[in-house]
Amino acid sequence: MQDRFGRQIQYLRLSVTDRCDFRCSYCLPRSHRDFATPDDWLTPAEIIRLVDVFSALGVTHVRLTGGEPLVRRELPEIAAGIAALPRIRDLSLSTNASRLAAFADRLQGAGVTRLNISLDSLDPDKFGRITGGRLERVLDGIAAARAAGFAPIKINTVAMRGINDDEVDAIVDFCVEHGLTLRFIEAMPVGAGGQQAQDHYMPLSEVEAILRRRFRLAPAAMKGSGPARYFRVDDTELRIGFITPQSQHFCASCNRVRLSVRGDLYLCLGQEDKVELGRLLRDGASDAELAAAIAAGIDRKPERHHFLSAPTAILRPMSSLGG
Repeated sequence: MQDRFGRQIQYLRLSVTDRCDFRCSYCLPRSHRDFATPDDWLTPAEIIRLVDVFSALGVTHVRLTGGEPLVRRELPEIAAGIAALPRIRDLSLSTNASRLAAFADRLQGAGVTRLNISLDSLDPDKFGRITGGRLERVLDGIAAARAAGFAPIKINTVAMRGINDDEVDAIVDFCVEHGLTLRFIEAMPVGAGGQQAQDHYMPLSEVEAILRRRFRLAPAAMKGSGPARYFRVDDTELRIGFITPQSQHFCASCNRVRLSVRGDLYLCLGQEDKVELGRLLRDGASDAELAAAIAAGIDRKPERHHFLSAPTAILRPMSSLGG
């Protein structure tokens, strides 16, 4: 499956819910109430059918996202069904880890192979202000994931000036101690939370400068790295990635599309264009008709995002598509 700019689309980010038990300031405003109703959610069988259609077109990597995917009870069933599809080679999960202690073993057994875990602060009070959640639950989830044998486990930290930029060294030390991979991410102006977060936007060149004062960084490769540029910290096993959607966009190598919990296919995180696959499926479309709709959508995938120069702001919260 190739778009009109020659990019091979092999990666589907699949939102199994738009709900979350956290309210991270840059993602989901605490005033937000416009969630999809359960009747609008794709069922596990519908999800697995659509993923099978995508896989027949060339998708080999699926990432389960939300919102927070672990708030959906059927998540292990969904994961097992996708993992059993013969053309899917890699099934990963993004999570805030607040419920991971109870789910880690079941997810491992269902066929999830890799985890990305959000962690924006190691200070319990600051963590609570950023997320509305409890840090100890996340740390318990990370410990459970390590005990279950997940590897690699990637820690995602959104860098925010004046909020957590004083914790760069502490988060690095935490990841070294626990054998985790670390990725810093620039805040994106998606939804009301993301637009407000621009007041604290921090280009990752500044984070890299902080790290280089303490460490020697050597370029490194990482499986499933996606858009991240990775470096190895000398004298450690730590890999640090930088994801820079604003300061150094990576659109030329974009290999992904996103599917919402309603079954809407989004071709770019920075645009509102979508294909209503869920509606087509429930109207009785065949697999061939669904595949044709996906291919037509891929042909509309834009060359790049324009977060800051788009004619209208992206209003949907980041949680609706999992970033």
